[in-house]
This record gives sequence, C-alpha cells and structure tokens, in this order.
Amino acid sequence: MTGIGVEAGAQAARSRALAVLRVRGRALGVAVLPAAAEVILLAGAATGHLVGPGWDAARWAVGVLAVLVLLATAGIALVVSRARPAMSPTVPVAEESAPDLYRMVRDLADRLDVPAPSAIALTPDCDSWLEDRAHAAHGPSVRQTADEASPPGEGRRSPRRVPVAPVLVIGSPFLWWMRVGELRAVIAPVVAGTGPSAHPDIAAARRFVRGLDATVAIAATPRRGPLARGACAVLGRVARLLLGACGEHAAQMERGVAAAAAERAQTVDYGLRIVAQEQVGLAYAGWDRLLTRVALPAWRMGRWPSRLDAGVVAALTELSRRDRLAEGFASRLGERPACDLLEEPGTVDEAASLLAARLFHGGPAGAGSDWAPVDWQSYPEEVVDRTWRADAARLHRVLDSLGTRPARHTAAPTLARVLDHLAESTGCAAAPAHPDPDTGQGPAADEDDPGTERSAVLAAGLSAEVAREENAVPHGATAAGQSPPSTLWDGGALPLVPLQPPRTARELLTDHVTAMVCCAAVDTAGAAPALDWLDGPSLLLHGERAADLTPRVLSLIEEGDPGPLRDWLAAAGIRPEKPIRLV
Repeated sequence: MTGIGVEAGAQAARSRALAVLRVRGRALGVAVLPAAAEVILLAGAATGHLVGPGWDAARWAVGVLAVLVLLATAGIALVVSRARPAMSPTVPVAEESAPDLYRMVRDLADRLDVPAPSAIALTPDCDSWLEDRAHAAHGPSVRQTADEASPPGEGRRSPRRVPVAPVLVIGSPFLWWMRVGELRAVIAPVVAGTGPSAHPDIAAARRFVRGLDATVAIAATPRRGPLARGACAVLGRVARLLLGACGEHAAQMERGVAAAAAERAQTVDYGLRIVAQEQVGLAYAGWDRLLTRVALPAWRMGRWPSRLDAGVVAALTELSRRDRLAEGFASRLGERPACDLLEEPGTVDEAASLLAARLFHGGPAGAGSDWAPVDWQSYPEEVVDRTWRADAARLHRVLDSLGTRPARHTAAPTLARVLDHLAESTGCAAAPAHPDPDTGQGPAADEDDPGTERSAVLAAGLSAEVAREENAVPHGATAAGQSPPSTLWDGGALPLVPLQPPRTARELLTDHVTAMVCCAAVDTAGAAPALDWLDGPSLLLHGERAADLTPRVLSLIEEGDPGPLRDWLAAAGIRPEKPIRLV
C-alpha cells in the first residue's frame, strides 16, 4: 500500500506540473499569434491572393504589432528566466564542518531511494524544508548525469538533463534539543521530497512559478522615469496574470509532492517518528519562549545571546523539572544529541544566534561595540542589570522634563520620587515635554490609557522618548555607522519576522517602574539580577525569585494606589528613599 500511495501522490504532482507548463505554453502561443497572422498575410501576398491597399495596410499594422509583441515576450521571458527568487536566510553548513550529519542524510536518502540533498543549511527557527537554490548565481538548475560520458569510439550521446537536488534546511533548535534518531525521523519526510523534485516536469514547473514570483517582486520595486514605470507595470500585470492562471495547479502540485514524500517516509523509523513529533512541539514552545522572554530584552540592549540553541536545551530542561508532564523528556538527555553531528557546534550556534537577531529584531549583520555577543553567564549583569538601570535613567529624565520635583528635595534619583509622583491624585497641569513623534502633538487619551492622569502623561513621555532613541539608531547599521552589504532578503525591511508588536504605553510604564524597583532592591537590599530560562530577566531577593511584584506595580499605575507596593518594599527591606545608581 505504501508503494501505491507514493506513486499516486507522485502522479498527481506530475499531472499538476504539466498543467502549469500548459499555462506557460498557452501564454507563448498567444504571444506568437500576431506573428502567425503576419506570416499568413505575407504568404497571401506572395501567392497573389491577399493584395490591395487594404491588405497592405493590414500587413504593416500586424507586422508592427507582431514585432512589438515578440519583443515584449522575449523581454518578459528573459526577466522570468533570469529573475532571482528570494532565498530564505540561513546558515550554510559545509560538509567538512559536519561530515557525520551529511553521512546521516545521505544514508537516509539511500534508504528512501531518493537523490541526496545537494547541501545542508540551518535556519534559526523550528522548521525544516527543501529549497531549490540553483538560481542563486544565475546558474543552470539542471546537470548532466554521470552516464552521459560516451565510451571511446562511440558517437556523443544526447545529454539527459537532470535537476540539481535542492538544499536541505534544518531548524537549528532541532539539532540541539533532539537526539540523533529523533532528528533522523523528523527530516525523513523532508529528504523524501527530493524524489519528486528530481522529475523534470516538476522541476520545470517550479522554476516557472518561482520566476513569476520574483518577476512580480521586481515589478513592484519603485522606478524612476515614466518609461521604466510603464515597463514594470506591464511586466507585473503579465506575471500576476500567469500566476493567477497556474497558482492553483502549483499548489496542488506541492500537495502531491508532500503526500508522496510523507508516504515514502513511512518506512523509516515509524515508531520513533511519533516521539520525535512530540519533541518538535516541545522544541517550538521552548524556542518561542526563549526568544520573547530572554533574547528580546538582550536585543533591545544592543546585546545578542551567542548560544541561543544551547539556551533551548536549558529552557526545556527547566520545563521538564517544573512540569510533571514533561518529566519523561529529561531521560532523553542521556542519549547523543544531534548537535554532536557538527564538528564545531558552538560556532554554528553563534552564527544561527546572530541570524536570529537579524531576522526577529533587525539587528546588524555583524558584531560591534554597540552590538556585542553575550554569553549566558554574563547575561544577568550585561543585560538584566543594564536594562533596569537604563530604564530607570530614562524614567527620571522624563520626570525631569515634566517638571516633577525630586523627592525629599534631593537631586539624586530615588524610587520615592516615582512613588510620590504616581500616587498623587491631582492632575498634572504640565503637558508632556515630548510630543508624539508621528503627529508632533501631545498624547491623546485612547484605549491604551494606563489609568490615572499622571500615569497617562508619564507613559506618553516614555513612549516618545523610546521612539526618539530608536529612530536615532538606524536598523542594520554597524558599530562604525556603515550599513552592511544589502541582500535580497533584507531590502531595508527589518525585522522580517518581528516577535512582538511595539510595546504599548501601559507596558512601557510598567516596565520602567518595575526596573526602578529592581534597581532599588539591588542597591539597598542586597538583591541580585538573574536569568530565568522560561520567564527571562528576574529579581532574586534573599536567594528566591520575586514573582509577585507586577500586580503591585499595576496597582500604582492604574489606580494611583502605592499601598501594596510600599508594603512589599517594606517586607523585602527595600528603602525607596535611598539614591540608586543609574547608567
């Protein structure tokens, strides 16, 4: 039954590929119709049948139209064939740096009876796929097979063109969290997809669709001059028309390829695949939490954790310790991890971590003084403490701009100043000194009103200050102020996949007041910054994590009630009237 299922899926994919190619053929047929009509008119004149002034005028008109259409067709065909579709940003893995990984993939391909992938690359995400990169350098997407060489004394055979195998892209978190057998089971359906990819019709259909996609992107690029804009408009319209005609066939073709690959992979490690799929979901959950809770605060500080994939293991191990449902997963850690298939896992992890920062946050392409790597041991000091003190300094700058008097008539920054300001019930008469960066006006009340009037004014000032600081640092700039070489996939629109929307005014104010409390705790009560693998930056009070601070901060912001927070500070031995150290 497996063989029947594989053949059925492959046959469905091939039939849809032919449908895509028929769309291409019909388009070419329509393009040569004026030329065919001109040939008929010329043949009629040569035989003495279609003569006279009217037929002469028709021959000239149709001839001019045929030339214009053929030129336009040739231009469009050249653009479609030469267009470079966007490639997924990945970390290439050379065979010499991962011979065991390449050996495992080739053995898997042999077992599945499919061509081995041409190369392996890693993506900083929890996903795996095949990607055709034969177009990357405008090179041919086909090659001659080894049996084309003609024996001595025989004539040269006509070459048989075979598509180049695609690149296998593997999610880097899988390599660190999964065991070798689990990774093999997870990528088996992906590797099996190289079988249908080797079919000439499917490869040709994919090249055509990818070329149309890239052509639409080229046509959408802003151009100067009416002639260039007109040519791009025609180019984009034709490409979109062809995409609409073959889009459904292409989608069905890919479904057929996926079905055939999944059916073929059923014969490989069937029992282990069930366990491996559970690990996929767990790895995704841990990766997402690590990015949003741990990596994002570091990126905002101009630091990028250099061992994100190792952090996934730590985060999921911590989850297995806390969650009884995940206890069984901890026993797997005694088996060989898939990252052992790499010669230098640390170097690969660092490259994937930097790419993750580029994709999800829009950081520069290389390290610099303002964009430096940070290891996990230095994270509490380099990220957590620095973030708190930077936020506390920003909060006091905004209070200064609002004309708020310092607490106890001292110019030193104190937590008491913040408490006294937000606890006052009367409205703040002074308008915020920082107008909205988009409108140029002060903040208006909206659905994001943090609560009291003083909270709203302070939150608006913080929002404007943060926006001004972010606008002062261009995305993608290196420490030397030079932008990195532009690539097809960044195009000035970074990050490509933002983790979270911009923080609201309420969230900004909550973060800044919390940071002020944490600074006071560190400076006056002997607390310490720490890293929680699942929740990110945290405060350690007397060796225990302070987990009940946020509700008390919200009570101050939303209701103007400092009572719960003051009680918490007193119980923890934190003195709000004492000056704190800022950056």
